[in-house]
Amino acid sequence: MFKEPDRRRIYLLRHAEAAYLKADGTPVADTRLAGLTPDGEAQARAQAQALAEVEFDRAVCSGLARTRATAGFILAGRSRPELEIVPALEEVRGGDRGQRIVDMEAWIAHVANPWADAERPDGRFLGGETFAEFGGRVLPAYADLVRDTTWRTLLIVAHGGVNRVILNHVMNLPWQGAVSIEQDACCINVIDVDSEAGRVVRHLVRAINVTAYNVSKHGIVLTDMEKTAQRFAALLPTRAP
Repeated sequence: MFKEPDRRRIYLLRHAEAAYLKADGTPVADTRLAGLTPDGEAQARAQAQALAEVEFDRAVCSGLARTRATAGFILAGRSRPELEIVPALEEVRGGDRGQRIVDMEAWIAHVANPWADAERPDGRFLGGETFAEFGGRVLPAYADLVRDTTWRTLLIVAHGGVNRVILNHVMNLPWQGAVSIEQDACCINVIDVDSEAGRVVRHLVRAINVTAYNVSKHGIVLTDMEKTAQRFAALLPTRAP
């Protein structure tokens, strides 16, 4: 006889395009405070429309400005749930905990491929956290969320690196440097969680990197990190030959 599983659903989003540059073209001193660009706001509105029929029982984000803003669009017009902050879901931290951009050229040199050292046991993100340390704070936070049986449908608005950690975990994959699960701006991932007696027994990955604002991915060639590096490189003074 078929027994319907105890199945819950997670909508795991990356934040929309972040405004790492001010209106006058100068860099935001602390990227933790960066909100969304006008394009990012349009992305979030489109994704909110795609999720309009979904009823969330719980909603969390990392607390960084770009995730708060994105979650605000997704939850707009809903009386519940209230958005909760889970700081352990903050993006992987560079050499400075606040991710302040000090040496522009050095930052650009690494940011286009920040996961290059992910497969090394001692690999670090831009001279900051090791990838082992990063996973060591993200995965326990994810486990705490999954252990909470009060929700049937959960919204998580986080970051590209955070989402990769979670997706790698549920698919039993190691950190990848040469191959990566891409996370376009404001993308939606859908993960189902099966439980028995309060214990997770299976994850079902339903969707990865869905962008309702551009379903075909037409024109999306660079990764978001490459686009960020490109924008910052345009600010550097031209050197004489």
